[in-house]
Amino acid sequence: MSVIKLLSPRLANQIAAGEVVERPASVLKELVENALDAGAGHIDVDVEQGGVKLIRVRDNGSGISKEDLPLALSRHATSKIASLEDLEAVGSLGFRGEALASISSVSRLALTSRTEEQEAANKVEVEGRDMDARLSPAAHPVGTTVEVRDLFFNTPARRKFLRTEKTEFGHLEECLRRQALGRFDTGFTLRHNQKVVQSLRPAPTQLDKERRIGALCGQKFIDNAVVIDAEATGLRLWGWVALPTFSRSQADLQYFFVNHRVIRDRLVAHAVRQAYRDVLYNNRHPAFVLYLEVDPATVDVNVHPTKHEVRFRDGRLVHDFIFRTLHKALADVRPDDHLRGVMAQSLGPEPGDSADGAAGAAMPQAGAAANSMPWGATSQPPQKTWAAQDQMAFYQSLNQGGGVTTPVEPVEPVQPITGDAMARPAVAPTPPANEGAEPPLGYAIAQLHGIYILAQTRQGMVVVDMHAAHERITYERMKLALDAEDLKSQPLLVPLSMAVSQKEAGLAESHGDDLQKLGLLIERIGPETIAVRQVPTLLRHADTEQLVRDVLADLIENGQSDRVEAVIHELLGTMACHGSVRANRQLTIPEMNALLRDMEATERSGQCNHGRPTWTLVTLSELDKLFLRGR
Repeated sequence: MSVIKLLSPRLANQIAAGEVVERPASVLKELVENALDAGAGHIDVDVEQGGVKLIRVRDNGSGISKEDLPLALSRHATSKIASLEDLEAVGSLGFRGEALASISSVSRLALTSRTEEQEAANKVEVEGRDMDARLSPAAHPVGTTVEVRDLFFNTPARRKFLRTEKTEFGHLEECLRRQALGRFDTGFTLRHNQKVVQSLRPAPTQLDKERRIGALCGQKFIDNAVVIDAEATGLRLWGWVALPTFSRSQADLQYFFVNHRVIRDRLVAHAVRQAYRDVLYNNRHPAFVLYLEVDPATVDVNVHPTKHEVRFRDGRLVHDFIFRTLHKALADVRPDDHLRGVMAQSLGPEPGDSADGAAGAAMPQAGAAANSMPWGATSQPPQKTWAAQDQMAFYQSLNQGGGVTTPVEPVEPVQPITGDAMARPAVAPTPPANEGAEPPLGYAIAQLHGIYILAQTRQGMVVVDMHAAHERITYERMKLALDAEDLKSQPLLVPLSMAVSQKEAGLAESHGDDLQKLGLLIERIGPETIAVRQVPTLLRHADTEQLVRDVLADLIENGQSDRVEAVIHELLGTMACHGSVRANRQLTIPEMNALLRDMEATERSGQCNHGRPTWTLVTLSELDKLFLRGR
C-alpha cells in the first residue's frame, strides 16, 4: 500500500528545475531578470562551451546582504512579493523565488554579492549533490555575480538532451537579445569563450534606441520600420513595426513586451495578424518590436513557470487597441514616408546586418524616423465612392464577357483612351518651378512594356506596377463604399441546420448580437444544434456551413472573429483585381500622373491586395554606380 511522503528538498528542487531550467538559456534568463530587478545599470555575461561549462552574470545592482545570501538559494524565498496584493500587481520580472534553488540543484553555483552598506562582500556556494550552502568572505564591488558551472552534472539524462555548443549559444544570444530589447536603460556585454560577442551601452534617447534595435535586429529592419506611439484607456503601445514589404519567411523577428516582460501571447499574435491581413504576401510574417504598458493589476503574469505567457483582465480591450493602432499606422503610411530616409539608405546596409533582405530587396523603404502620420492635409482620399452593388454589377459584367474593357471610376484616375490619343506621342509635363511642390512619386515620363510607369523625382526614378497600384486603389474604395452602406444580410430560403458541440452552440447563443452585426443570424434550436437564418448578401454563394464553423472556432480560440470580414475583403480583392487597369493598356501622361496622385492619397498604396510591392525607387546614386559616374 502506497504511503504519502514529503519530497526531499533536493528532489523538489530538481522537479522544479524541470519546469524552469530547460537549457543554459533558461538559466541566463533567470539570472539576468534578477539583475534587472536589482536595478543594474550594466550587466556582464560570460559563457563557456555554450553555457554548459560556465554561465557568469555580473551586475552593479543593489546587491544582497550577508544575512540573506543563504536564504536566496532557498526554494520560494524572494524579496519581491510578500502578500497576495503584491502578487496581483507584480511589477518585477522575477517573483516566484524558485529560480536560484532550481538552478543550484542541477549545477555548481556560487553567488557573490555586496550591498552599498557593507564594507566587504560575501560568497555562498552550493552543489546539487548535497544542497548545503557554504558562506565565506570575498572581494567584490557593490552588486552581484552569479556563477553557474557544469550544468546538469548530476542529471546526465537531462544533459543528453542538450544540443551542440553552437546551437546552445544561439539560444543564449537570443535570450540576451530579448532582455536588451526590453530594457534600454541598461547596458549589456556578452562574451563567449573569452570573446566579446555583443557590447551595448544604455540607450536613453530615441536615436540610441534605434541604434540598439539596428544592432540587435538588423539595420534593414529599422530602416523599414514605422514608429508607433499611441495611448488610450490606460494602455500605451509604442515601438517599431516593419512595413508590409519588409516581411519574413518565418516569425523570427517578432518581439512583444508587456511592462518590459517579453511574452508570447495568442491574443496579441491574432491582433497583429489581423492588422497585416491584406498587405502581406502569401505566407510571409510581419516583423515588429512593440511595447505595451498597462496597469500591472490588469495583467496576470503568474500563469506559467517561465512567465512567457500572461493573461489580460480585459483581453478584448487589449486586442482591439493593438489592432486599431497597428491598422491605422500601416494605413497612414504614404509614399513620402517610404522616401523619408531613402537617400541615406542608398549607401547600403551596415556590415553585420542580419535582417532578411529577400523580401525587401527592391521594395519601398522608410527612414528610421518614419512615423505614422498621413502624407499631408492637401492630399486626401477621394470622398465620392461607388456603391457596393454597383461594384458587384461591374464585376459581373467583366465575368459575363459584356465587352467592358476599362473600369469606370467614380473619381477617374484613368480616363478612357480614344484611338487618336493612343496615336499621339505622350509628352511629359514640365515640373513646377517651385521644387518644394514636387509630389512624393514625382511626374510620369513614360510607360514601359505596357506594365510599368516610369516617373522622375529629385531622388531618382520611380517605377510603378500600374495594375498592382490601381488594384489597391480600387480595393480601398470598395471597402469604403461597403463601410458607408453597412453590411447587408439576406434571409436563407431554407434555414441551414447544423450539428455542433454544446460549447459551440452556447457561443453562438451568447454572441448572437455580435454575429448579427456581421450579417449572420444564428439561433440555437437544441443542445447541440443551431440554425443559420441569415448570411451577408455578398457571401450568399459562399460555403455557409464552413464559414459558420470557422467563425465559431475563432470565438473559441480568440473570443472574437473577423472571419466574415476577411472573406468579404477577399471577395472585394478579387473584384478589384478584375476591375483594375490591365497590362498592355497604353496610358497617356495625364492618366499616369492621375494614377500617381491617387496612390499618394490611398491607404496601403505601397502594396497590392496580395502583398506585392506596387512601386520602387532607383536613386540617382544607384544609377551613378551602374554607370561608374564619379570614379
